[in-house]
Amino acid sequence: MQALILAGGSGTRFWPLSRRSRPKQLIALDREVSLLRATVDRLAPTIDPSHVWVCTTTALADAIREVLPDVPPEQILLEPVGRNTAPAIGYAVRMMPEAVRNGVIAVLPADHRVEDAAAFRETLTAAESAAQDGRRILTLGITPHRVETGYGYLELGPPLDEPSADATSHSGTLRRVARFTEKPDHATATRWIDAESHLWNAGIFVFRGQTLLDALARFEPEIARGLESIAADPACADTIYPQLPSVSIDYGVMERLDDLATLPLDCGWSDLGSWHALAEVLPADENGNAVRGDVTVVDSKDSLVIADAGHVAVVGIEGLAVVRTGDSVLIMPKERAQDVRQVVDALRAQGRDELL
Repeated sequence: MQALILAGGSGTRFWPLSRRSRPKQLIALDREVSLLRATVDRLAPTIDPSHVWVCTTTALADAIREVLPDVPPEQILLEPVGRNTAPAIGYAVRMMPEAVRNGVIAVLPADHRVEDAAAFRETLTAAESAAQDGRRILTLGITPHRVETGYGYLELGPPLDEPSADATSHSGTLRRVARFTEKPDHATATRWIDAESHLWNAGIFVFRGQTLLDALARFEPEIARGLESIAADPACADTIYPQLPSVSIDYGVMERLDDLATLPLDCGWSDLGSWHALAEVLPADENGNAVRGDVTVVDSKDSLVIADAGHVAVVGIEGLAVVRTGDSVLIMPKERAQDVRQVVDALRAQGRDELL
């Protein structure tokens, strides 16, 4: 099995710590190594770094090579421009050698957190077994442990007959995906969790490479034709690739398959999608404060305090996120963590490129 890691994101949700030149996947948020390094490390020994491929942008290529010196340089694949996940995955798979495309590939985001790496690898191996014959594409769905309205969900269909005993794991049995559903309201999410009828959509896919390319040709023929033209004449990539439809792999392919399969995955997963999400996974003191760096906390509770540079002291705060870097300070209620994008948009409108 090969791994394709998607590592081209801009990382605006973790401003001011993340910047265009150092997005979220290159930052050590919850441990001492970057999220990208942790993603590669948790694959071993199931997938060795020599079998890892990374799809990223030209701007991030040098930084990624520095973080992943054990991944062969020729397996750091550069998108001509940043596009959505359907063209990115299709491009990366099509650029792989034919022998790799004919095998099983696991597609993984570069910036997620997994607490139980052994459980993750076990389910990944089971998915590889189920994908070997090329008849189906799998998505690994996360077993929910709380009501969450910020994620997409996979509605579980009936179990699938599977002749291979390896296609089941302690996480569950191979199931059909009945449908994708976007972020539900609280009452709907509660009903789904109570019924154990849905999984969280983590954007982790397992398939034979050619099976994915065949699905792209079926559902997104314009993307497929463009990729074939680039494969025939790589010099035209800068002209053709920017014109490909900007479509997510979920919308472009996965939601349109009538035989998409899933294996439930229970591994302490988080997408670490915001400062608030980070606060939930970092160790907290007796007052619920999570801190990193040189920090002093006095008479405060339920707050996240990060010092990437210098010292940060807080007194009498509650429910806030305070983040300091060498040139910026962010202060906000943790519940407003998704609004960091508005800060980045405002800085962009002000022409403050040095802060982006």
